[in-house]
Amino acid sequence: MATTTLGSEIVSVINKLQDVFSAVGSSASQIDLPQICVLGSQSSGKSSVLENIVGRDFLPRGTGIVTRRPLVLQLINRPATAPQTNGEKKDPKLGNDAHANENEWGEFLHLPGQKFYDFNKIREEIVRDTEAKTGRNAGISPQPINLRIYSPNVLTLTLVDLPGLTKVPVGDQPRDIEKQIRDMLTKYITKPACIILAVTPANTDLANSDGLKMAREVDPEGQRTIGVLTKIDLMDAGTDVVDILAGRVIPLRLGYVPVVNRGQRDIDSNKPISAALDYEREFFENHPSYKGKAQYCGTPFLARKLNMILMHHIRATLPDIKARITQQLQKFNTELQTLGGPTAESSSGVVLSVITDFCSEFRTTIDGSTNDLSLNELSGGARISFVFHELYNQGIKTIDPFDQVKDGDIRVILYNSSGSTPSLFVDTTAFEVIVKQQIKRLEEPSVKCCQLVYDELIRILGQILAKIQAFRRFPALRERFNSVVVNFFKTSMNPTTKLVTDMVAMQACYVNTTHPDFLNGHKALAIVNERMNANKPPAPAETKGAKLNNGRDLDVDSKKEEPSFFGSFFSAAKNAPKKKGAAIMDSPPPIIRPQAALNDRETMETEVIKLLIHSYFNIVKREMIDMVPKAITLTLVNHSKENLQRELIQELYKAEVLDDLLKESEFVVNRRREVVAMVQALNKAEE
Repeated sequence: MATTTLGSEIVSVINKLQDVFSAVGSSASQIDLPQICVLGSQSSGKSSVLENIVGRDFLPRGTGIVTRRPLVLQLINRPATAPQTNGEKKDPKLGNDAHANENEWGEFLHLPGQKFYDFNKIREEIVRDTEAKTGRNAGISPQPINLRIYSPNVLTLTLVDLPGLTKVPVGDQPRDIEKQIRDMLTKYITKPACIILAVTPANTDLANSDGLKMAREVDPEGQRTIGVLTKIDLMDAGTDVVDILAGRVIPLRLGYVPVVNRGQRDIDSNKPISAALDYEREFFENHPSYKGKAQYCGTPFLARKLNMILMHHIRATLPDIKARITQQLQKFNTELQTLGGPTAESSSGVVLSVITDFCSEFRTTIDGSTNDLSLNELSGGARISFVFHELYNQGIKTIDPFDQVKDGDIRVILYNSSGSTPSLFVDTTAFEVIVKQQIKRLEEPSVKCCQLVYDELIRILGQILAKIQAFRRFPALRERFNSVVVNFFKTSMNPTTKLVTDMVAMQACYVNTTHPDFLNGHKALAIVNERMNANKPPAPAETKGAKLNNGRDLDVDSKKEEPSFFGSFFSAAKNAPKKKGAAIMDSPPPIIRPQAALNDRETMETEVIKLLIHSYFNIVKREMIDMVPKAITLTLVNHSKENLQRELIQELYKAEVLDDLLKESEFVVNRRREVVAMVQALNKAEE
């Protein structure tokens, strides 16, 4: 019996593990715990074998497909505590079950804390939960029902009752019912930690056994398959299963066990299982073929054998389970550290360390000295550099002063800027007016550059908030951090934007024509003359000897072909017939606009002005491309790097707000509880 005790102890370790993993949920899948799966064709007596092992009626019975979901049955041996004396008043919680007692009860995983002493209620709950998941028709579901039975009359075992194999859909079963069941069973029995209990009726040919056939597919050597032969008492007279038991038909390393269950009539007449077990014992002891080996037959031997097999199997798989447990333990301990350890530390220390971590992370991200640099995209400070040297650079360079100011506009400005006296030389006022107008256009991309850098800082903030573990624990701290840093950036944006707009205003208010790179007026005039002469056809020869002004210096009447100063402004009036006499002079029209194309003099003056604008505007662009990034770095980026920590300490490190900031989220509190439970259980398991 000592081995049995040891067996129950070692199995109870696995059951504790199973409890823990069921309770925590997710991790059971990563550690395959040893269990026994009951496999067989429909109505081969699988459920009866289980009931005989438990010694109580509790499974749904009938013909056709009854088990429609896997039933994970954990039997836990628990010594009797309160002996039931005769004539004692029956406890109402025991219900109508005649065999109900204080020492035997069942619990479902989906109904935690609820004890079922009445085993009829267990059957009803199995039916109810099955129908809730699969409907009333004969469909199946792979979702298991977990039932734990505590009793002094069971050996500690874990069994999984699986739906029986069928071939042909019945009634409104789905057409692929056979494939569905087969897939579900395969999922359970392919795990190396699973022992297969193949149930076969003895009154059919063993070679036709569906259970053995499936077991053979996943366990070809028969190393982890144990055979159970049911319905021994229904075999024809003169036939027996001695050859099968001796391993001469289909050998299994774990052998076969013959059992006698109750027939359908016994079940209908509520024959107690204790009576059925007595009948079974007598059957084997008195049967001529089995009486010599009666101690190796029957349900009690099967239960002991299963317990031993499970125990040895657990021993064999323990090193692997232990390795997996150690791995899980490492994982959960790491997670526990990120959740702040088993107990939360003091609030002021947390806030200070989070502020320090955040600020150093912020600096390293901008400086690019962080350890986890991205391989496939720009991040942090490199993105700010991209804004400066790519986006802003291109934005400024693409501004063309002459896309808004056309040659005709320059001509009008030239006339207007010379006032009432036509200028003798090219007037520079026009140059200044146009240059100042165009410089003001640089303000928009410069302010946009500030905004883009601000957006990048917000992006870095988001990355750091997601990276630092403490923010997952304390959502209130995260929110407060976020709002303080965003407000700090917004406040820093005001001086930054002002500085940048002032720089544009500085350039616009004073045009420095002595700049060493600036093309002066003489050079511009020479370049334009050279260009225009290159395009002109050579002049006729006879003009060379002409006198100055044709000797007509004092002549008032101008020559016909010489255009007037404002010639291009009223070309439309040229062709009108000239009137003789006093009425020749009209009053000027209300709006005077140029009518004709530019003449040579106007073209020359316009080209000179354009050259000067182009030269000066390029100087300003170069200076802005150089200075604006410096200004933004000074007042926004470096200012944040240097002063953010002080701002955070001022705003967050206050006694009145500390406790509110460190309220952990519901999820973290629950998760810590789960992880602590998990770590404790894994530590126990490791022991």
